[in-house]
Amino acid sequence: MRLSVLIAGALAIVAIPACAWEVVRLSSDPVPATSKEVRETGPFGTIVRDVSDATLTPYVADKPNGTAVIVAPGGGFHMLSIDNEGEAVAKWLNSQGVTAFVLKYRLLETGADFPIQMMRYLADLPALRTAVEPLRPLATADGENAVAWVRGNAKRFGIKPDRVGLMGFSAGGAVTVWTLMADKPAGRPDFAIAIYPGLLPDTIAVPNKAPPLFVAAAKDDKLAYDDSVRLADAWQKAGMSSTIVTYENGGHGFGMKKSGKASDAWTDAMAAWMRNQGLVGQ
Repeated sequence: MRLSVLIAGALAIVAIPACAWEVVRLSSDPVPATSKEVRETGPFGTIVRDVSDATLTPYVADKPNGTAVIVAPGGGFHMLSIDNEGEAVAKWLNSQGVTAFVLKYRLLETGADFPIQMMRYLADLPALRTAVEPLRPLATADGENAVAWVRGNAKRFGIKPDRVGLMGFSAGGAVTVWTLMADKPAGRPDFAIAIYPGLLPDTIAVPNKAPPLFVAAAKDDKLAYDDSVRLADAWQKAGMSSTIVTYENGGHGFGMKKSGKASDAWTDAMAAWMRNQGLVGQ
């Protein structure tokens, strides 16, 4: 699907959830016959899995300041931590005057035993990388199309088209980095935020004139701390604007949930960075 078609608004309204506007599909193609998206609450909190049809859900601030952030939750490409790393993040961004869009990007197909399958993969990250590689161009396209759609509909939401950011947690951080590396003008965010990004490529190709980047991670995160540092270093070595904030503890997947650990302060650090970038008020 070409971005120009998406910008033109060839999208379908699917549903109207509480506290959000309509859900928009990022494709005008028919819904896949295999689509069987599931939302459930279990050992990983409230999640969505088996996403085969990418969508965006807008969350509009009461007093929009012109900045937009697309939020890509994590979940090892087996699921999306839709509350802790998605909807709750969107509502916090709204409190900062930022209009948010929660992105449900395409995932690996799972079954009822997916928690066991996912835990096995998390214990063998090289195997997970291999399993995810065929999904990479699809999820990258979802990130690009999300940026293009938000920018193309900026006037409708009171957004400035040059203040559209992409933010990802864990696997959503990988989607963010893949989108940045693709470096296509219509799908290129104006700033990027990666919270404990994981499953990053061995070589991070920083695009020319890369947008400002904010990274946050906990030092005791065995899954994504090293990738987080590599990402920030790659930006800095390329002479691009990069800020990384690390915390002594917090582990992986802290999201918006308060744990009493050092990582609880990440939203304060991100808000301060956004103020310095002129993305939110003082």
